[in-house]
Amino acid sequence: MTAATRPETFDTAVDVAERLRRNVDTVVLGKDDTVTLVIAALASGGHVLLEDVPGTAKTVLARAIAGSIEGAAANRIQCTPDLQPTDVTGLSIWNPQSRAFEFRPGPVFANVVVVDEINRALPKAQSALLEAMAERQVTVDGVTRRLPVPFLLIATENPIEQDGTFPLPEAQLDRFFLRTSLGYPEADDEVRILEEQLHGHPLSRLRPAVRLEELDVLSTAVENVYVDPLLKRWIVDLVRATRSLDLVQVGASVRGSLALERAARAWALLHGRHFAVPEDVEQLFAPVIGHRLVLAPELLVEEELSRDEAVRRIFAACIERAHRPEPEWGAEARAAEA
Repeated sequence: MTAATRPETFDTAVDVAERLRRNVDTVVLGKDDTVTLVIAALASGGHVLLEDVPGTAKTVLARAIAGSIEGAAANRIQCTPDLQPTDVTGLSIWNPQSRAFEFRPGPVFANVVVVDEINRALPKAQSALLEAMAERQVTVDGVTRRLPVPFLLIATENPIEQDGTFPLPEAQLDRFFLRTSLGYPEADDEVRILEEQLHGHPLSRLRPAVRLEELDVLSTAVENVYVDPLLKRWIVDLVRATRSLDLVQVGASVRGSLALERAARAWALLHGRHFAVPEDVEQLFAPVIGHRLVLAPELLVEEELSRDEAVRRIFAACIERAHRPEPEWGAEARAAEA
């Protein structure tokens, strides 16, 4: 048994994730599943797109994640139509004293980067994020510079406002590990929000709950969560099914298979399990795969479905083609631990 798979290492990783989740929950009330999804993306080395109507705490959630990690550098990019690529990546500036160009890093050089209202930036500014998201590096003036580790980008966008916005191209959407939304809080939670913001925003009282170096334990533990070969095959079959449905113009790529398998590992860890189960895949299909699909126009127009409803229908169609396996999940993993 390696150090990464020892029970104490696994327990430490679960504890780190739980402390992070509880801390964020003190600011974002009643949205435990969404908070867990974002932490799963962090543990998996992925990026998150939060898409929802205004006033649902999208930016608050992103800032709460950043503020919960001690020692993490956090930056925020407010997207506007005049945002330039160099406003994101940084640029070289002439220093008359040294008579040389010196690189001034942009806000993307941080552990947690909040990109607010990403669809308000011009495509050339949006594209400045592609290399950072996919390769964890930035190339400026022919010089490639690595970004800090860990690196989590959380972008927000408002889907109901179209004036002055520039929809993200499919290639960039595919770079996001998952897309999710918060939605409106329940009535009781909304009352608590009123009470807790009476004397200022909870973000001003938020304190770090985990150290930056503890995230290494979390990401290592995710890699060692057991995924049965049958479950891996089912993940691949589900993703491949999206490529042959009449409901979908363009299905999910191999990047989708990789993300869904990785997300299932993280989801299992965050729920205290050493192994993934089919329920993990079913719960994660929509946030991990849904935004990677180009839907057939008639699906949305003729039947007047919302995108979420359309993705649920697509998942049902995928299940018909790739039947869910039903062995005793985790038996082999538990036997290996014994």
